Order: sequence, then structure tokens, then C-alpha cells
Amino acid sequence: MNRNVAVENQASLENEPLYRKYIQPMTLEEKAAQLLQLAAPFYDKPGGHSEITGPMEELGIGGETVQNAGSVLGISGAEKMIAVQKAHLENNKLGIPLLFTADIVHGFKTIFPIPLGIGCSWNPELASRSAEVAAHEAAVSGIHVTFAPMVDLVRDPRWGRVMESTGEDPYLNSVFARAFVEGFQGEDLTGDVSRVAACVKHFAAYGLAEGGRDYNTVDLSERQLREYYLPAYKAAVDAGAEMVMTSFNTVEGMPATGNRKLLRSLLREEWGFDGVVISDWAAIKEIVAHGAAEDDKEAALKAMMSGVDIDMMTASYINHLPELVREGKVEERLLDEAVLRILKLKEKLGLFENPLRGADPAAEAEIMRCTEHREVARQLAEQSAVLLKNEGVLPLRQGQKIALIGPFADSGDILGWWSWLGDTETAVKLGGAMQQLAADPGDIVIAEGSGIESISVAQKDGALQAAQDADVIVLALGEASYMSGEAGCRSDIRLPEAQLELVRLMKETGKPLAVVLFNGRPLDLHGVYDAADAVLEAWYPGSEGGEALANLLYGRSNPSGRLSMSFPYSVGQVPVYYNHYSTGRPFSAAEKEKGNRYISKYLDIPNDPLLPFGFGLSYTSYQYEGLQLSTHEMTAGGELEVKVTVTNTGSMTGTETVQLYVRDVAGEVVRPVKELKAFRQVTLAPGESREVALTLTEEQLRYHHSDLSLSSDPGRFRLFAGSSSRDVLEAEFRLV
Repeated sequence: MNRNVAVENQASLENEPLYRKYIQPMTLEEKAAQLLQLAAPFYDKPGGHSEITGPMEELGIGGETVQNAGSVLGISGAEKMIAVQKAHLENNKLGIPLLFTADIVHGFKTIFPIPLGIGCSWNPELASRSAEVAAHEAAVSGIHVTFAPMVDLVRDPRWGRVMESTGEDPYLNSVFARAFVEGFQGEDLTGDVSRVAACVKHFAAYGLAEGGRDYNTVDLSERQLREYYLPAYKAAVDAGAEMVMTSFNTVEGMPATGNRKLLRSLLREEWGFDGVVISDWAAIKEIVAHGAAEDDKEAALKAMMSGVDIDMMTASYINHLPELVREGKVEERLLDEAVLRILKLKEKLGLFENPLRGADPAAEAEIMRCTEHREVARQLAEQSAVLLKNEGVLPLRQGQKIALIGPFADSGDILGWWSWLGDTETAVKLGGAMQQLAADPGDIVIAEGSGIESISVAQKDGALQAAQDADVIVLALGEASYMSGEAGCRSDIRLPEAQLELVRLMKETGKPLAVVLFNGRPLDLHGVYDAADAVLEAWYPGSEGGEALANLLYGRSNPSGRLSMSFPYSVGQVPVYYNHYSTGRPFSAAEKEKGNRYISKYLDIPNDPLLPFGFGLSYTSYQYEGLQLSTHEMTAGGELEVKVTVTNTGSMTGTETVQLYVRDVAGEVVRPVKELKAFRQVTLAPGESREVALTLTEEQLRYHHSDLSLSSDPGRFRLFAGSSSRDVLEAEFRLV
């Protein structure tokens, strides 16, 4: 940067009231402390910061630094927050309040389905409402910022953190990213103390970790990054997200937390983001472990030059930024700008006028898991569940004798990995909820059947005894919550063998068999899907999961969820996703029948996933017909309207998700075989027909060319409308 620009920027800083009041009087050490985020254990004894012991002691951070720190992670509870904030203000010479942050991923005390499940609802309005509820519960507990939404695009179910994403499609992820940000933040963060600031994560492309292994390397072209992985982050930023969190991975060989091109050039300069950038936990220090910095000092230099404002849980900034400024390696202006961004967020949240903001122990006691909030959780759990298979077993009928068997039959472990404040004891369990809906509670006989990863003779005997007089067996199976989430990566994504043995044992009874799955990722369903007569994917459904699933099983609600991530036929296909490329030798069933070996295929398994993106069954059936386009020639800047008639041909009211896909037949670079461009949900009574209209614009046909320019190409396009990425009607149009 030349001297004139630097002088101009400094003058701009000095015109900021926050700069004059708070930043100018600070020492370099106090400025660096504002960039420090500490975890809750540092504040276990409000006012007693000098006696820090235990695992946090290794950071070498003393009481004076804690008194000047800018933000804290993981404190919960209004009373604790109020005590910490008051003690902090008594000890902070400039009276700058702390910013309280937390991971509120899919609920605070009222837990909603995991985000992957929420994505399967295809209902962004209800998703936004869930974020609003979570924000309200968090705000009255004293939280100011949530580290959500997580919008990483995911294609590898081995990765444990797929549970935090809304799936494999950039458009659908973008829709939900906007919805979550709007739900968390509302329209006025200053005036509405029931909302919290949103922090979109993990920037960028963390979902592409090699081998589906957490914290692992990511390597992709910039065109792929822009085309598939950036849109959801951009949607969150455009929706006004106040904070962005860096990811643990590399991007183009550089750790994201020290990646100047990614954070300064793209995020700040190209996208115009002027909010706060925060590292993920210890990610600045990890630049050294990546091999991109020799020591903590160089890591701090790279992170600051890249535009990272908050150092989460390392001493890299505290120990080295003042020295780097004195040595002339970092301009003090950069440090001032980072502090100013943090202070502006505190100002926007109203913390200077009201440092306790929404913290209210009385309101906290009143609204946590209140009836209204639990009702939203129940609705979302019902709409997130996906019926994967049904051969006439579901819905269950009143009067039937049901054997409910399996490790999740009476388990509260249905909240998921990131529900750190959720209560498994108060979660509505499946067994109790089914007994409440049955004509006679005695119609539901519950047996454990197996553990998550073990099975005993006694458990097998109990399962057989429960099944003996049953009309239908319902198996409640899945992964323990620790088997997904952060660091919950698995190379074998089948159910554990103990549960597969239970499936085989129950299959041998000859009784109708339905399976309910509780899990955080798409599974390899061999041994389950083929054996069961019905399969209902519940994910981790949250606080009201048991009631929601009982409603679905008994037909009080009709399943409407549609997959937001493909289920692989086997792990050997991974990554497998619907919007793939054709290849130069695309698979063709006809060519395979001819014995053509030299096409893109496996010798031992199909190319296609077991269950594709957008798939989901219902207790009713739908017929699509009459696909019409308003024009078969679209012009630059123009649009066309797509109409299709959908009829409920079954005997139960249901909600169908009409999906619109496009394929650019010949692009300057190859294009996916299908891309989701629009969707609409429609609720139809039995026998009812409705014409559903969807709009496609020329702007939606644009893509990043080889030179990274964004434009559309004239030529032929195929258009698909239907109930999933596989089951569609087709038409064509040209862009002229």
C-alpha cells in the first residue's frame, strides 16, 4: 500500500468515534487483547482471573490479559453471564464490554433436528423460525453471537460434520444460509435484544476434506471453489451475517486462517464484507502445524495480514502482535482496524449502552423449552424425516400389536453432537410417544434388542420375546451421537454389526419390519434397506423427536422430507452426488448390456447412489404431467416460466416438493448433468390437482468459465421438473 493511501485510511480511522474514544488510548498490548477470545474456564471465578489453572494454564495468559480480552466462548446462563460481564467491566480500564459467543448450531435448550435433517425439510421459512427460537433462548441467557450457520457443501458422508450442513447442493445450501442468518439476526440487532449475531462458517470449502477426515487437506481449483463451495457463504454474507469463521483446512495450499487471497482479496475486497473474521479454535497456531509458518510469531503475522480479527484460544496475537508492530512488520493501522471491527459489532449489539443486553434470568426460566418453542421443534422434526422405503407397512394402524426394538427405542440420545446445552432426559423418546398414540399403551412392547455396538444373548432373547405376539416390528437403530459431528469421521458408514445382527434376527421372524434410523450422515444401508419393509430416516430429530416420529409412524402426519444429500450404494462410490459431470465415456445401461467394458462404471456396484438427492416417499402418491415452458427461446437478461401439473393420486393429504433442474448441454467448460435451480412445496388433498409455476432466469444459467468470468453461453438446455433429481419430466429450450 502506498503512503498516500495509508494516510487516507488513518484519517478515516480517526474520524470514527469508537476509535477516538476507545482505540487511541489503548496500548499495543491492550489492542491485541481485544482480538483475543478465551473459553469459559477463564471466567469460572468472575474477578479472580489471576488464579487460572488447569488445561488453560498452558496458554500462559495472566489476569491482566483476561481483563482486557475482547470476547469469550461457551459461557451459558444469564446469571453467570451477568456476573462475568460486571466483573469484567470493573476491571477493564476503558469499560469495554465482553462479547459472549457460543456454538448454537441447531438449537439452544430447545433442540431442533440436525442441519442435515433441516435441509431435508426443504422449508427455509421453518428453518428460519428455528433459528429465531434458538436466538431468543440464547439471548436471554446472555449470548451475543452464535457460530452458525455452517454452510459447507458436503459430498462425503464419511466426514462427521456433514450433520452440520444442509447438504450437497449449492443452491439449496444458499437458500438455507440466508434463512438461518435472517432467523438469528432479525432486522435490527440493536433494537431487538431477542436476536443474536450470526457467524457463517467454515470459510472456505471445509466440506471437501480429503478422505472425509476432519481437519484434513482440501485441494480444488478456484473455478470449483467459486462454482460450488462459495455460493452459500456468499448468500450468508449478502444476508448480513456479522461474522465469518475461518476453516481448519488449506485452500490452494495455504491454510485458510493465513490465506490473504481468500480473506482479504475475496471476502473483504471482492464481496465487500466489513464484519468480523474469527479463527476457528486455535487455527492461527495451527498454521505452524500445517507447515506454512515457522513459529507462532510468523503465524500471527500471516493471520493478521490476511485479515483475521479474533484469535480464538491461542496466545499468538497477544504474544506477538505488539512486537510485530514495533518491528514494522505489521502496520498499527491493521491492528486498529481489527479492533474497530470488533467494537463496531459490540456497538451494533448495543453493548456499550447495555452491556448486559438481553440477559434475563426470569425470562430465561420462562421461555426455555416453552410450549411454543417445542411446537416449532416438533414441526421441523416431522418435516425433516424422510421416508426411504415403504411396502405397505406404514402407517401403523390403531389396534396393531407393535414390538418396538433397538437401542433407540427408549433412548434420549436423539439430539446430535452439537446439542451441548440440550437435555437428553427431557427429550421426548420414541417408545413413550408411541405408547401415548396407541389405542392401548400395552399395544407397544419395548425391548432394547442390542446396544449401539454390542449384542448379548439376553438382548436377543428379549427381542424375540417382544416380537412373538407382534403384528409389526419397528426397529429403532442408528449411530450414537459421538459417532458423527466434529472428529466423528468413519471409514465404514454401515450400521454397527451388532445392529445388523438384530435386523437379521428380526427378519427371520417373518413379521412385517419397519426401521427408524437415528444418525448424523447418509449411511450405507446394506443389511437394512434390503431387509426392511419400510425405512424412515429420522436423523437426530431433536427435543421433540419422539412425538414427531410417533405422529409419522401412525399417520397423524404424512412424511414430506426429501433428501438433501445422496445415500451411497456403498462407501466405495464416495464421493457420490447428483450434480456430477458426464465424463467422455458416460455410463449407459444399453452399452453395459452390450458388454462394453470401456465406459465409466464399476464392475461390482452401480454408478448411481442407492437414494438420490431430492428423493423421499409419502403415504400418498403424486403424478406429474403437462410440463410447459412459456417460451423455448430465452434471451440474455430474460426468463421463462415453467409450469407442471401435480396431482395427489392417493388417499391422504400430503406436501410435495416440486423440483426444477437444468442442464447446459454444451458449455465452455463441462457442466453438471443436472443442477437444481428452483423448488416449491405444494400441499394437496386426495384427488386434488394443481398447476405449479416456477421461474427460471438467464442469470441462473450463468457459470464460471475457464477465466473465472461469470456468464451464460447461448445454446441448448435441457430442463427437468419432478419429485427428485432422478424422477423428472423433461423439456428443452435454447438461450439465444
